Amino acid sequence: QVHLVESGGGSVQTGGSLTLSCTASGVSFFSDCMVWFRQAPGKAREAIAALYTGDDTRYYSDGAERRFTVSQDNAANKIFLQINNLQPEDTGMYYCAESKYNICGGTSWGAESTMRYWGQGTQVTVSS
Repeated sequence: QVHLVESGGGSVQTGGSLTLSCTASGVSFFSDCMVWFRQAPGKAREAIAALYTGDDTRYYSDGAERRFTVSQDNAANKIFLQINNLQPEDTGMYYCAESKYNICGGTSWGAESTMRYWGQGTQVTVSS
């Protein structure tokens, strides 16, 4: 079975930082598009960033690169999302997903309909 497991979430104060991890099992990381999403309470799920494991190409939603950095440990089948200067609006569930488009599909990299596998999410709570 294919599993994606997120970790690294928690409760932090405004201005803090977190690094989220996503570990994949049952699939190869040789050539995959891995995508990070988040869903704030009462809000729609939104894509944040993506990484093509084949050549480390990275994609970000508009403005996301200011505080978010996506990276990989290819040999370990891990994708990371570093979040700096956390704000209350960053509170929510953070998910990793694997896209059926192995090179991330260009401008469509964040389309939920193209995801094949999803993790169960890790909770991030930001408070003052």
